[in-house]
Amino acid sequence: MSARVVLGVSGASGAALALAAARHLAARGVGIDLVISRAARRTLATECGAHAEAALRGLATRSYPVSDIGAAIASGSVPVAGMIVAPCSMRTLAAVAHGLDDNLLTRAAGVSLKQRRPLVLLAREAPLTLAHLRNMTAVTEMGAIVMPPVPAWYMGADGMDAVTDQIAARAVDLLGLPGAPCAAGWQGAGDPAAP
Repeated sequence: MSARVVLGVSGASGAALALAAARHLAARGVGIDLVISRAARRTLATECGAHAEAALRGLATRSYPVSDIGAAIASGSVPVAGMIVAPCSMRTLAAVAHGLDDNLLTRAAGVSLKQRRPLVLLAREAPLTLAHLRNMTAVTEMGAIVMPPVPAWYMGADGMDAVTDQIAARAVDLLGLPGAPCAAGWQGAGDPAAP
């Protein structure tokens, strides 16, 4: 494996983002350390089907129970290239923003911050309260990247699967891993039409 990335999956809607991110990481030959919250297990089954969790675990190199705060990824001495939380619930965002390392997912995110490694949070909620916005500001000030899973309509994606794939690819690209970008880049709209 050329690199190792932690993929955290929390219980927000948008569970397909986790599967898409895992596929992009696996296609790059990146080792995936997977941790899925209890709420995420339910959301995966509800939104992606009964076999989604097994498919996600099948893409992972290692998988840990969310309660295992003694797992390898709970330590900064383990060399990982970064972490993605896809999707990132407001509960997980708040825990990371306030240093509440109360489970393996939030502990691994805290480790990414303290080690100054990329941490990409696909924060999924709408509309946002002031508490959400303040937590987003706090994690951004600590070095995380908050990336709400907003479609790039200008890319002309055809259907929900393509939109999900593009968002997940952009999240993987934000880790700064070696190699070509996963996400298709904007090619420009050509010359503007004359008035």
